[in-house]
Amino acid sequence: MAQSLRRIALVVAVATALSKLAGLVRQQAIAAAFGVGAAYDAYNYAYVLPGFLLILLGGINGPFHSAMVSVLARRPRQEGAYVLAAINTLVGAGLLGVTVLLLVFAGPLITLVGPGLDATRHDIAVLQLRWMAPMALFAGLIGLGFGALNAADEFWLPSVSPLLSSVAVIAGIGVLWWQLGAAITLPTTAVLGGVVLAGSTTLGAVLQWLIQLPALARQGLQRFQLVWDWRDPGVREVLQVMGPATLSSGMLQINVFVSLFFASGIPAAAAGLGYANLLVQTPLGLLSNALLVPLLPVYARLTAPDDRPELVGRIRQGLMLSNASMLPLGALMVALALPIVALIYERGAFNAGAAELVGNLLMAYGIGMPAYLARDVLVRVFYALGDGVTPFRWSMAGIGLNALFCWAFVGGPVPGATQLLPGLYCGAAGLVLATVAVNLITCVGLLLALQTKLGGLPLRLWLRDTMVLFGAAVLAGLAAWGVSVTVAWPTGLWGRLLECSFAGGVGVLIYGVVASLAQVPEVKDLTDQLRDRLPRIGARR
Repeated sequence: MAQSLRRIALVVAVATALSKLAGLVRQQAIAAAFGVGAAYDAYNYAYVLPGFLLILLGGINGPFHSAMVSVLARRPRQEGAYVLAAINTLVGAGLLGVTVLLLVFAGPLITLVGPGLDATRHDIAVLQLRWMAPMALFAGLIGLGFGALNAADEFWLPSVSPLLSSVAVIAGIGVLWWQLGAAITLPTTAVLGGVVLAGSTTLGAVLQWLIQLPALARQGLQRFQLVWDWRDPGVREVLQVMGPATLSSGMLQINVFVSLFFASGIPAAAAGLGYANLLVQTPLGLLSNALLVPLLPVYARLTAPDDRPELVGRIRQGLMLSNASMLPLGALMVALALPIVALIYERGAFNAGAAELVGNLLMAYGIGMPAYLARDVLVRVFYALGDGVTPFRWSMAGIGLNALFCWAFVGGPVPGATQLLPGLYCGAAGLVLATVAVNLITCVGLLLALQTKLGGLPLRLWLRDTMVLFGAAVLAGLAAWGVSVTVAWPTGLWGRLLECSFAGGVGVLIYGVVASLAQVPEVKDLTDQLRDRLPRIGARR
């Protein structure tokens, strides 16, 4: 079992790394072409609803994906094909209606999401939303198909497929640059640039759906037919998990809407949040997929009472591996935020002012990275246990808390509004910190609820090991920051690369030494595996 999990994790990690690398190149292309100008600022508002559906329904570890894995992993292939066809029919019909609504009500929806947008950005966002409306339909089909593939132990294709979306956007920007040249950065080309961004994003979603069809056919899971059967036991079980899970994950995505609502009155805030979020999601998505994709089927197969001790051990494994990876990454994001942003984005239309804005946001995101992934681990455990209601309740509570924290930390949806707590946090970074606070509270609540559901968990031991890793991460962050600010680094791209690499390397080394000395079992296992592999690599050379 351990060897199988490591093999799956490696496959998922490599595939996800390729996808995230392509996503990073895509964001660099967007930054160079549009900076924080009108086309990309409007795109962040237009993308809220179709992107919400793509992440919510079509994303790896999303509710559609998780529901299909949880149910089909325990069923024969032929029965799984019937269930997938029925769910595709029911979900496709509903999402086709959603697509029509997005097309018809694009104007009012953009007003709702961004009440503080100026007329130019509002009009561009409306046009972009209409171009991206079909993503609603394809999002659901993508998530269901990839969930079925994971249940059939096929992990490469679902994890690498987001690369196609990035390639489509990069190609669209390339064609636009070929046609316009340096004029692509001018305000007069914002409408055309916005349309190209939206159209290529939709094309990427279509390609993600198309690429899964041959794999589903090869696994015997593809049926090109409409099946209107919601009474089948397998279909009903999928819907029972999918319904609350979708609502729960949807509540989390509504927090994005809340943040953008408050950001609409802050110049370039939405664009800055988009750039900073990509830098966080690149390593976070890689580690999340490598950790959760192989563990979710394991959780689903350990639901019997006799398997309870092994399930508790796997839960600890998921949480501690999450903490062991996210704590040092978050610390380094905080310590090296400004040089990282300058290295990745500062070129073309993305100037030093934009780099400072995004760097401040990246610091705030870095603080919340551990809670984000730990919450995902806990939610997947509840899904595997057939309980989507508990995560949904905590997500509902999170929406209210997020709105309250955004108001407190920012002061309102327009500049100059009175703040609830003067001098606390303000501006766009306050929006990120509000989300961080909600994720942390949700994490604690889900952990306590899981302890009650399973009849007890060794939370004190888990907390002790987590605090040891936290201390190691703080030391790593301080060391990286010290190296960054005390050394006179060369200017330019290579100087920033040297600064980030050397300072980050010092931080990682210190974290590894301290965490290993602390004898946390999961960290010790990882260290032993690395030590075993290094001599083999040396011998091959």
